[in-house]
Order: sequence, then structure tokens, then C-alpha cells
Amino acid sequence: MNDGAPATLRVAVLGCGVVGTEVVRGLLDNAVELRSRTGTQLDLVGIGVRSTATPRDAVVPVDLLTEDLTGLVERADLVIELMGGIEPARALILDALAAGASVVTANKALLAQHGPTLYEAADASRVDLFYEAAVAGAVPVVRGVRESLAGDKITRVLGIVNGTTNYILDEMTSNGLDFGTALAQAQDLGYAEADPTADVEGFDAAAKATILASLAFHSRTSMDDVPVQGITSITPEDISAAAQTGHVIKMLAIAEQGEHDGIRGLAVRVHPALVPETHPLASVRGPYNAVFVEAEAAGTLMFYGAGAGGAATSSAVLGDVVAAARDRVNGGKAPSESAHAALPAMPAQAVHTRYQMRLDVLDVPGVLAEIAAAVAAHGVSIETVRQGVRDPEEGAALMIVTHSASESALAATVADLDTLDVVERITSILRVEGN
Repeated sequence: MNDGAPATLRVAVLGCGVVGTEVVRGLLDNAVELRSRTGTQLDLVGIGVRSTATPRDAVVPVDLLTEDLTGLVERADLVIELMGGIEPARALILDALAAGASVVTANKALLAQHGPTLYEAADASRVDLFYEAAVAGAVPVVRGVRESLAGDKITRVLGIVNGTTNYILDEMTSNGLDFGTALAQAQDLGYAEADPTADVEGFDAAAKATILASLAFHSRTSMDDVPVQGITSITPEDISAAAQTGHVIKMLAIAEQGEHDGIRGLAVRVHPALVPETHPLASVRGPYNAVFVEAEAAGTLMFYGAGAGGAATSSAVLGDVVAAARDRVNGGKAPSESAHAALPAMPAQAVHTRYQMRLDVLDVPGVLAEIAAAVAAHGVSIETVRQGVRDPEEGAALMIVTHSASESALAATVADLDTLDVVERITSILRVEGN
């Protein structure tokens, strides 16, 4: 400990929902242990809430509740923001940083939209801004990418970063549920919100992918540059077809370097995809998260664990609290934002991937030749063709998996197939990843 180390750090918690309650519990129940780990007393001076009249867990001291969030921030050395949303969280964090307080947040949406502004404010005041809990809950992927792999070159990040969608897809795969039933079950268990839009449409995963991409590739990344596709259109037939080819469907966040028109760039995307049953991501069950990081020297690393829940998320938050407190005790500061690479966003059409297409076609001679010609016309090659089960009187069902090609070529291929007289209907298009 340095000579000027504070004997006490005043801690403010903003927000007292499920995660906030668990953080308060941890601060109070483990006060002696936290003092030993940080070298200073963490004094909880207030808990900012929208309404002090709301019933809460008995662990939350009523006398610490306040609706004056601005006043609470003004008297804190360390602010823990767990409110969510953009405002007033953004303004309160900026006020805290400007006043010289360190900040710990789990607010992925705020970081994805206003990260650069917050990072610059933290640097200007030479204080910490930590956000491990904003990506993958208790899984320490942020610190792993930002610090442990700081001396390596990351080439790709691939993972399941939303526990709600993983639970839904897992139930559809393991228990044969349809999307609506699996979603309702997730809501009953507390894995999905009453309004699940952010999860099932992929926006939550896109915010996390934006944060991870910025860290991994030292480039500022915007959610505006992240193509997003949700899982609401996934059907039991899609699940069954995936199993026939040895795959499972997972909602993936992907960030990777690539080249377009001779310029090195960064491609970030979120969508459901077929993953081989032999791939470790295929075995990630329920509301769990897993992130693969591929680096030149370290090779492939996997970060796995609980991605949601009050206890799991509070673990990441309190880990950041300990790190921030240690820095204040020792007069240090965590690494600043690194955006030196400044990789531009690649156009979505330039990304290379593989498609699995399921088609209902006429059962007549020459169908395969006509389809193969339409695919080849766009420079796309076919890896496999399988005939599926369909009433012979209605025609035939085909399942086609392509080799890797650009999104633009694959999209043009699909558009042309849809115009062929021999193609009655394109029933499904899914990307294939993880091979």
C-alpha cells in the first residue's frame, strides 16, 4: 500500500434489482474479506433507486436507499452502476468520472453506444472504468481479452453470449419444443424478460459483440455496423434438419478480421448458425455462455460459464470492485482504451460464410442440374446435397450446403434460386459456422 492510500473508500450502488441486491449482499456479507483483498475499507454510503417505497430483499439496508442519485454520486469514491439503459446512467457515470470516482458498470447497451465517450472521460480523470459484467456474466472474457492477450494478435472471436437464446434453442433441440413454448418456459424460469425483444432479436448479443470486437481488435466498433438476425423464425423443422447433418443451431456473435477491396477491416455479426455437434459450442447447454478466442500465439482459448443471473453477474461486478479499489489504494490505473488499429467496418456483403439451404422442388429430371447451374453462376460451389423427406406426390425436398463464399454471392444465389420454375419454395436459410 502506498503512503497516501485511503483508509476508506466510499462506495455507491446505482440500481437495486436482482444484480444490485446481490452486489449489496456481497459488499456487506464479505466486508472483512474485501478489506483484506483491497487494502482498504469499502464503505457502502448509499443505494440509488427510482423509488424507496418499493419492497426489497431484507439484506438491503433501508436507511441507505435514496432517490437522489446525483447527490449520491457526488459523495462516492467508487460508483457501481447497475441501472441499465442509456439515461440517466450515462449522465451519472460521466458525473462520477469527472469528479474523480472510479466506475464499475454492467451496462452493455450504454458501452456499445457511448463507450468511447466514457473511456475518454475516465482517461481524462485518470480513474478506472471497469465492465467485466457487461459481457457474458461471470465469464472473465473482458479481462482475458484486454489484459491476458494484450501481447498477442487476436484473429477471431466466436461465441454464445446470450443465455436466454441459448436456453430457448437448447430446449427446442433437447426436448422438441417450439419457439413460443420454449420462450414461455424461459420467462417462467426468469431467464427471459416479459419483453424478450432485446434477447430473441439479437440486440443484446450485438451490444456484447460490439464491446468484445472493440477490445479484441483495438478498433472502435459501432452497433450500426453489426448485422443482426434473431431466432424468432427458427422452427422445429430447422432443428430436425440440423440434426440430420450432425449440427445444432446456436445463436452466435462473431467478430473477425478480413479483407475487402485490398483493405483490412473488421466484420462483426450476430445470427443463428449451424454448429457441428463435435464443436465445443454445441455442448453449451441452458443459459450458459461460451466464447472462443483465436489468437496467433495462444491458439484457441475457450471462456465458459454462467452468463446470467444475479449471483453470477454480481461475481463479475465485485471482481471489478476489488480491482478498482486496489488501483486507488496503490495509485494505479487499469489499461486505457486501445483503438490504435482503427480497423474500418467491412461491408456485411463482404463477409465469407457458408449457407445451408432447404428447398422444396419439383420431382422432375434435370432439377439438380438447373439448381447447380444457378449456384455456380455466382461463383458459389456446393459442398453437399441431401434429399429430405417429403410426400412424393408433392415433389422433392433438397438440403444444400455450400462451400465458403461472400454474403453478397450467397444472397444473389438465393435470389436466383427463388426465381427458378423448378423451385417451389425456399423453406430455410441458415449459416454454417465452427468448421
